Amino acid sequence: MTAVLLDNLGQFSSAIGGFLTPAALFHMAWSTLLGIVIGALPGLTATMGVALVTTLTYKLEADLAILILMCVYVGAIYGGSRTAILINIPGTPANAATTLDGFPLAKQGLAGRAMGVATSGSVLGSVIGMFFLATLAPLLGNYALKFQSFEFFWLAIFGIVISGHLTALEDPIKGWIAGFIGLMTAMVGQEGIHAYERFTYGTTELMGGFALIPAMVGAFGFAEVLTVMRDPAAEMADNPQDSVVPKWEDVAKYWRTIVRSGLIGTIIGIIPGVGEDIGAWVSYAAARRKSKERDKFGKGSIEGLMAAETGNNAVVPGAIIPVLTLAIPGSAPAAVLLAAMFIHGVRPGPMIMVESPHFVYQVVAMVFFATLAMGLFGILLTKPLLTVLAIPRTKLMPVVFVLCAIGSYAITSRLFDIWVMIGFGLLGFVLREMRYPMAPLVLGIILGDLLDKNLRRGLVLSDGDLTPFFTRPICLVLWLITLTSILLTIEPVRNGMQHVWQRVRTRRR
Repeated sequence: MTAVLLDNLGQFSSAIGGFLTPAALFHMAWSTLLGIVIGALPGLTATMGVALVTTLTYKLEADLAILILMCVYVGAIYGGSRTAILINIPGTPANAATTLDGFPLAKQGLAGRAMGVATSGSVLGSVIGMFFLATLAPLLGNYALKFQSFEFFWLAIFGIVISGHLTALEDPIKGWIAGFIGLMTAMVGQEGIHAYERFTYGTTELMGGFALIPAMVGAFGFAEVLTVMRDPAAEMADNPQDSVVPKWEDVAKYWRTIVRSGLIGTIIGIIPGVGEDIGAWVSYAAARRKSKERDKFGKGSIEGLMAAETGNNAVVPGAIIPVLTLAIPGSAPAAVLLAAMFIHGVRPGPMIMVESPHFVYQVVAMVFFATLAMGLFGILLTKPLLTVLAIPRTKLMPVVFVLCAIGSYAITSRLFDIWVMIGFGLLGFVLREMRYPMAPLVLGIILGDLLDKNLRRGLVLSDGDLTPFFTRPICLVLWLITLTSILLTIEPVRNGMQHVWQRVRTRRR
């Protein structure tokens, strides 16, 4: 065990040293700063930021390109807390829980302290998630070698069902519908084994299917532009007059909440397609349930703000774990990151610990540098960065739309991809108006190819027998969890299981 730990530390140190170059440090600085600005501007999400910046990294080496995207990702999730605290609008969906206590603190004249708490929580959440990324990814990567077509089929189904359930807690059916719309979208074009055309209707452009980046830019970018332009402008609280430097006593007093939220966020991140917003809400709910200051939550609780910001930032490295080991994204921004890895010739998945184990530790080092830059900029540049909030949205949103169009076109230089972006943007806007979550839709597009190929490969391996899909150990666990998740959404079944559980507890007493 000691030898393995020393080997991990050695590879991590080597990865750190590899990024201590002027070029890497420069890219780390500007991309993290850009990520914070993207997160701070309402209407610009982390997913859209990573997708747009992906189109600017084609000519760079793979390690620098992924470093830039990782820094944008980390910076955007943190940057959204600025808007959540000052104008009561989350800069990204991940910061929705931050508004509950961040804005009340700002109205009490404690905007600086609230930003300091958000900074310390974000940094510590990333550090906790980074620790598990460094320790769990190699272990899971080795275990993932046991996965075959049967297991990957159920993993795709499991990802859609769990993502739909957790991103639409009030009505999971809407989450599942969004996920299966994504799966059906992935069926368009030539299928992956025999190149047979499906749903192309004689259109040459559809033979290659819908490209992931234009679809994601549309669903998360153009749809967000439409949503922002429809909503009324927000009113901003007073700029912070108190210090934005994090206070040690805030960290020391709520260290249990920080550790708990970091663990919850990492676990939520590992679950396919769930994302940072769920990590924040679950962490916030757990902190409120365990808190001795429960009455302060929603009225300006330091603990509540700390829990939300720790939870959502811990999701970021947690979401990278399944990306590296299973090639399945843990969140929407991680899905773009996965696509960028393939674009730059990196092949994440079960073989990564065999083919390029050093890349796993490079990613850990990227998270480390992004976290370091996020903390420094959060302390030193908070007040100057607030000037970006003064940009009128009537001037900002047209620029964002142009970037969405350019980013979609730059991938393959096809005008068709711009229409794909606009189409998915309109679809995303309509689904949002009907309260359908976007994350399962995008996850369905990503997992559709995985599900399709592995279903047919599994049937070939078993000569058409479906039994291995249900009897192999990992398959058995996955389909039982999936079935249980579906059954628990049916109210009579859920009430019956709760009744049985209460009777069992009563008998034990």
